[in-house]
Amino acid sequence: MRISGKHLTKLAEVILGELPVPRYARLSKFLDADGQIIDQGIALYFPAPHSYTGEDVLELQGHGGPAVMDLLLNRCLAAGARLAQPGEFTLRAYLNDKIDLIQAESVAAVIEASTHEAARCATNSLQGHFSSRIEELVNLLIRLRMLIEATLDFPEEETDNLQALQIVEKLEHAQIQLEQIFLAAQQGNLLQEGIRIVLMGAPNVGKSSLLNQLAQEEAAIVTEIPGTTRDTIQRTIAIAGMPVHVIDTAGLRETDDVVEQKGIERTLAAIKDATMVLRLMDRSRCRSIAEDMVQNAIPAGKPHITVFNKIDLVNENPRIEEQEGNSAIYLSAKTGEGLELLRKKILEIAGWRFNQAGEGVFMARQRHLEALKQAKRYLENAQRFTQGEYQLELLAEELKLAQNVLSSITGQFTADDLLGEIFSHFCIGK
Repeated sequence: MRISGKHLTKLAEVILGELPVPRYARLSKFLDADGQIIDQGIALYFPAPHSYTGEDVLELQGHGGPAVMDLLLNRCLAAGARLAQPGEFTLRAYLNDKIDLIQAESVAAVIEASTHEAARCATNSLQGHFSSRIEELVNLLIRLRMLIEATLDFPEEETDNLQALQIVEKLEHAQIQLEQIFLAAQQGNLLQEGIRIVLMGAPNVGKSSLLNQLAQEEAAIVTEIPGTTRDTIQRTIAIAGMPVHVIDTAGLRETDDVVEQKGIERTLAAIKDATMVLRLMDRSRCRSIAEDMVQNAIPAGKPHITVFNKIDLVNENPRIEEQEGNSAIYLSAKTGEGLELLRKKILEIAGWRFNQAGEGVFMARQRHLEALKQAKRYLENAQRFTQGEYQLELLAEELKLAQNVLSSITGQFTADDLLGEIFSHFCIGK
């Protein structure tokens, strides 16, 4: 049980009978209001500012039984504490300048990581690697702004000054750094969030068999009866370290079965939300009427791969064909032949470049990517104001906007409503 706040001395003395020696684990008795022992365990006291939150922190480690811990919790509440809000300990660490906003979000990312690579990537960001790259770029823009705004005081010499100070070269260097950060963040976002892949097709084309092969477990029931899968089934797998959320869906066809119709509705909803669609077809059978329904269900512009399954029934070899930008992969979900071709194509379309242990990759959420894209646009605008006649006021303003949007990533410029949104997704006690 963790308690954070100002002046915890009195609370510690009420519950423990004394204030523990700072930063030493001490075997202590946890006392109720009558001085009776609730439990006996380890007490740790971290005086401000040398704690996770930057405030006084008291940690009580009991035996963990629900009834005993509930008694201890009620004792802490009666002594003046209150229940923590989601993410409040990390929020206080951020507000007390113990960590920046990227590091705060990385705490949740470490907990949520679904692959080893994603966990390492989140840990890198928690250690401040992402933050330091953003800070370096912000400092570069600040120095660039100082040079330009100083030049504004000498308008008759501005062109010569800008050339002598290598403003254009420095701006190009900033753009190169920003592009490198964006690419690393983009890979980190794939590691953290993964992609959603929906398996779709007519009944009995092998969607559930393919899910089982990819997940390497019997995740879905496989029978010869059309319409066996009535609801969506999801499994998270790792392909070269990237999390892939694979969703098996009900077969698409015209049906009077009310339950099957509900399953088809969920299939269409899953397709809409998917990052990518795998459209399965049975290589051993002629094209059916249901295939037209399947084709029409794929939204325009949605990345998809056509998978011709059951090549083992027609004695064909696994292969991949490219036609007019569309990929078709021939495989057998029963034997596993051709699955490696499918995995590689999924990674290619997703834009994932495998990096061992997540080195050089930053944990990034969608808000980070949007901020980096916006900063790129500001620097591109700034570059245009260096072409032909220099427009120093506009150039300086674009650099200022780029600096502010980059600073919002680490939390130097952050709206309170954004903080509420970020920390509301944390679990209690973090």
